[in-house]
Amino acid sequence: MIETQDAKKIVEVIGNNLIGVSHDSNSFAKLPDSFWGYFARGHDKKGTFGVIVTYSEEGKDVDELISMYEKWAEKNKTKTE
Repeated sequence: MIETQDAKKIVEVIGNNLIGVSHDSNSFAKLPDSFWGYFARGHDKKGTFGVIVTYSEEGKDVDELISMYEKWAEKNKTKTE
């Protein structure tokens, strides 16, 4: 199981990364008109983490992406005894 301090650090790193992205207008240059996403990946000594931020004018696009992730997570989640 992930330790509380590890989870806290991961969220802190993701948050700081997204703040940096939000302050740089170039991060949002040439975006598609109706759908865009941002992906960041990081790691520490214990594992790897990633974050995906998605925006769409069509809510079903975001719902479909979440559904795809949920299916992947269910198929690949760690089995505990």
